[in-house]
Amino acid sequence: MTDSYHSESATEHRRHGPESVCGAIITVSDTRTLENDKSGQTVFELLQAKGHSVAERIVIPDEPSHIEEHVCRLVQADGVDIVLITGGTGIAPRDQTPDVVGKLFTKELPGYGELLRSLSYQEIGPAAMLSRACGGLVDQTVVLTMPGSTAAVRLAMEKLILPEMGHMVSLAKG
Repeated sequence: MTDSYHSESATEHRRHGPESVCGAIITVSDTRTLENDKSGQTVFELLQAKGHSVAERIVIPDEPSHIEEHVCRLVQADGVDIVLITGGTGIAPRDQTPDVVGKLFTKELPGYGELLRSLSYQEIGPAAMLSRACGGLVDQTVVLTMPGSTAAVRLAMEKLILPEMGHMVSLAKG
C-alpha cells in the first residue's frame, strides 16, 4: 500500500490546501503600537498580497496571561485558520512568547523553528541561535511565532509560512 503523501510530488500535495486562508496577527511588545508595529504590518501586507484575509491584528504586552488569553481566544474564533505571532521569541527576560505558546500546543512543528534559525543563520550568522521561534497546532489551528524584527518576519513569511500555509491549514483541519 502506497502512502499518498509520498506518492505525490510536494507541489501536487500542496494543491489540496485552500488557496486562501484567514489569519490572525499578534505582535507581542511592551513598546509597539498598531501605528508603529512594522513587523505586524509586514505580516498583514504579505498575507493580503497573496490573497489571504486577516480576521484581526493586535499588539499586546509581553505578559504571559495576555499572550495565553489572546492565543486561546483566536484559535477558538470562527474562521481563523492560522495565528501568526511576532515578538518575544528571544532570550531577554521579558521574551516569553515561546514559553507560553509552547504550553498550549497540542502538536509541535519543530521543523519550523529549526528551518527559520537555519535560514536566519545564512543572513545574520550565529545570532540566529538567540531566536526561540516555534510552531505547532493548538487543537486544529496552526500557531507560528516569529522574532520581532521586520527582516526575520519577512524571511519567515516568504520562505516558510506563505509557501506552505494552505497545506498546513488543510492538514491541521483534517
